Amino acid sequence: MSSRTNSRNFRGMSRRELLKLTPLIALGGFAIPGLQKPLLKTGLGFSDWASAKLFRSAHLAPTFSNSDLTPFSKFPINDYDVDDPEVDFDKWTLTVTGAVQKPGDYTLPQIQGLPKIRQNTRHVCVEGWDVIGRFGGVRLSDFLKMIAAEPTARFVNVECADDYYESLDMATALHPQTLLCYEMYDQPLTREHGAPLRLNIPTKIGYKQAKYLTDLKVSHVLERVGYWEDQGYSGFYGL
Repeated sequence: MSSRTNSRNFRGMSRRELLKLTPLIALGGFAIPGLQKPLLKTGLGFSDWASAKLFRSAHLAPTFSNSDLTPFSKFPINDYDVDDPEVDFDKWTLTVTGAVQKPGDYTLPQIQGLPKIRQNTRHVCVEGWDVIGRFGGVRLSDFLKMIAAEPTARFVNVECADDYYESLDMATALHPQTLLCYEMYDQPLTREHGAPLRLNIPTKIGYKQAKYLTDLKVSHVLERVGYWEDQGYSGFYGL
């Protein structure tokens, strides 16, 4: 078949037919080394965009009975750097900055003064394992109200004692199951599991649930996404 005929046939294709060819074209692009990373980045960006559009802010992740819980001793300890960054609990505060009316350093008793929520939810790790745990803490949405976060802000960013960092879109931050977690299995968090404060987000993959929180910033612009995301992982990764 001549190139002229191919060109004429291509121009005559419908939009639907062209869309059907898109995956094949992309696969062909992966055979070109210089296009592999841009294609992966574009595909991941589209996936995150689509996932964010499908996210239902009032839809709850599954919850479980106490009989379904993974024993605490078998709940994996999964760290970014060290098992214990040696946080000084007596001096610890959560430093709040950004688009809020009440910035400052918040103590754990101040955070614990908000209504406590306990939930039995699944924790899913990107490495392929998952467990059901019991988590206790305060809704991040209640804390954002306490610090008077600007209603038009789009992101919540956190930094951690082990230099890890993470971000949440505001819809996820305001979800009723997103917790500033200070308990597991009705006991204070252990150092290995992120004491004194970590995120618990059953609608998200495990690496979004940062431990050893030290700083929280509310922002309109996302300066950096997260430790793993900035190395090529999904930025939204909803479950």
